[in-house]
Amino acid sequence: MGKGKIAAQVGHASVTASENVRKKHVSWWRRWIAEGQCKVILKVYSEAELLRLKDEAEKNSLPTVLVHDSGLTQLEPGTLTCLGIGPGPSSLIDKVTRSLRLL
Repeated sequence: MGKGKIAAQVGHASVTASENVRKKHVSWWRRWIAEGQCKVILKVYSEAELLRLKDEAEKNSLPTVLVHDSGLTQLEPGTLTCLGIGPGPSSLIDKVTRSLRLL
């Protein structure tokens, strides 16, 4: 994916994750808003790794969202592009993501 496509996919994950958490974990959402809406963009090297992280996050009671591309530009329709984790307590998110590198 190009840089612009990556930015768009991250944006989709961020907005969708925020809306989901606002509805289900309002105290987490309010704290995230009050503290400046921190976002950390990390990279994985395979779809399998992305799905493993999703499972691990959910086992730690963290909200997740998967983003699939609509296929209008660079990718085939339905291509898995991004995983959003949170918003939530950084102590929980860090347990899942600490081994990943920044994008």
